[in-house]
Amino acid sequence: MTKNEEYGKKAHLLIPAGAHTYSRTDEVFPGNAPKVMERSKGVYTWDVDGNEYIDYGMACRSVTIGYDYDRISDAAIRQIHNGNTATKASKIEVEAAEAMCNLFPWVDMVKFAKNGSTVTSAATKLARAYTGKKYIARCRDHSFFSYDDWFIGDTVMNAGIPKEIQNLTLQFNFNDIQSVKVLFEEYKGEIAALIMEPCDTVEPTDNFLQEVRKLCTEYGVVYILDEMITGFRWDLQGACKYYGVEPDLVTFGKGMANGFSVAALGGKREIMDLGGLTPGKERVFLISTTHGAEMSSLGALVETIEVYKELNVTDHIWNMGRRIVEGLTEIAKEYSLQEYFYIEGAECSPNLVICSKDKKPSLEYRTVFLQEMIKAGILMPYIAIAYEHTEKEIDRTLDAARNAMKVFGDALNGDASQFIEGNIIKPVFRKYN
Repeated sequence: MTKNEEYGKKAHLLIPAGAHTYSRTDEVFPGNAPKVMERSKGVYTWDVDGNEYIDYGMACRSVTIGYDYDRISDAAIRQIHNGNTATKASKIEVEAAEAMCNLFPWVDMVKFAKNGSTVTSAATKLARAYTGKKYIARCRDHSFFSYDDWFIGDTVMNAGIPKEIQNLTLQFNFNDIQSVKVLFEEYKGEIAALIMEPCDTVEPTDNFLQEVRKLCTEYGVVYILDEMITGFRWDLQGACKYYGVEPDLVTFGKGMANGFSVAALGGKREIMDLGGLTPGKERVFLISTTHGAEMSSLGALVETIEVYKELNVTDHIWNMGRRIVEGLTEIAKEYSLQEYFYIEGAECSPNLVICSKDKKPSLEYRTVFLQEMIKAGILMPYIAIAYEHTEKEIDRTLDAARNAMKVFGDALNGDASQFIEGNIIKPVFRKYN
């Protein structure tokens, strides 16, 4: 038994689904993917058997510079030696809050937590308290906002969520301003907040973000933009800056501390302060977590911001994203597969679409391509570019893709099942195992 097999079996025995994030579980990867990783450095990762891969998952997109980037790791370690936590607010806690408020003009106050679900749920709670309304409108085209009831109850995986809670979340379509207007009219005076990502796999068109801003102002709805993925990737000031829109509340996570566990809720003082101590106001129990302001992670956050400024990280991410998009597109054309294999979305976060013979996205054919990439030492569940992805790594990836594309083409002309060496990739959101 290899260590991958040994640790993989232990993982499923001891941890529900074998991992602490569903997007890290075995079922969302091809069967030949490593089961358990041991260490990572830069943009390389090694499994427990010592196999090396160029990583494009980058820890669920949370590492935007590189694993164990010395300056950031050292900043975190310094805070560990300061005690890593405290009985009162810590110095680095105040400095990190100041750094965030200085960075984002639309953030007057900030609250830190350890994961994105905590801060998006806190945003909806604030919106309900601020408006006195109960419904939350969320974008149906964006795959994940929180593991909490208000969102999960509105998905196919709604087991354990009372129907009364499920019914409090409404849906609208991205880039469809009419769907927002219809929802706001149907539930006029009852919607507390609208939440969406500024961009997911498709970019906003026809000033959609700005038009939603106008509607939220007109109807008295709190406008929440979830920058969990777009923040610290589209621009140091996030996709809000890139697309030119100002939300009422904004949430961050993922790359804001280069893989250290920090998430943040920020926004207008008049809303955020509902969770504060201003006399004469009804108290909102906003976020209260023992480890939410862990000093090591906040030290990493402050240093990450400095690294971004000094090294122009987002420009590099865009440049390398363009390089891989252009390379993969050209390879698909070489094999006359451009109608079955293409890239969509922003080039700083390109979305890889792999189709079946009917030209519709296919997990079966996606499995074939990603399986072949793994054989070449490329771990690419999706494409999350980091600062330490250089031309060297991109070129090696494109070399691997040329062979994987050939195998994909052969599968497209034959029976895909004959090319798959393990399980077919499954989606996270489905009703039954």
